[in-house]
Amino acid sequence: MENIYVKSMQERLPIEVIYINKHGIITQRMIRVLRYNDAYIKGYCYTKRHIRTFKRDNILSVDFIRSRMGA
Repeated sequence: MENIYVKSMQERLPIEVIYINKHGIITQRMIRVLRYNDAYIKGYCYTKRHIRTFKRDNILSVDFIRSRMGA
């Protein structure tokens, strides 16, 4: 996961995260990492259209956004 955070931050690429909040609600978010440390990721959330802080322990999945192939 570390490489994905670095690349998102350096190349300003959005990534997709599956996140569980403190109330146990699971959401799928598209974010661009602004900074991170061992405990948190701060990034622009395209879903909420605002800068958000995500607890790394609560990130269930992370990946680059794949472009969809058209017919």
